[in-house]
Amino acid sequence: MQTGKGSAMRNRMLLLLPAVAVAVAGGCTFTKLTEGGANVRPATAAEVGSCTGLGRVTATVVDEVGFIQRTEGAVRDNVYDTAKNSAASMGGNTIVPASELRDGKQTFEVYRCPQR
Repeated sequence: MQTGKGSAMRNRMLLLLPAVAVAVAGGCTFTKLTEGGANVRPATAAEVGSCTGLGRVTATVVDEVGFIQRTEGAVRDNVYDTAKNSAASMGGNTIVPASELRDGKQTFEVYRCPQR
């Protein structure tokens, strides 16, 4: 049987792990917006009438970490950042959601619109 400082420290660490996991899963960012992605804006279908369609992109991100569900806002932000990065690499500057966000996955139409 092990006693002493090492055992007490290990027990405290084990008690902290669930709290740390919840904090990390709830708000952490897994996707970084690229410089090009930062220039891509979300829009509605009604706003892209004068734009050129470039295709579709499906963005998929992690919506669970282990058994912990990430917050919907964090997942949505990551999906949009992933879609913006992909749109920029296609030469687009605008994305329009083409599906609902489900299980960390959403499809977007990519457009190249005149600069405003």
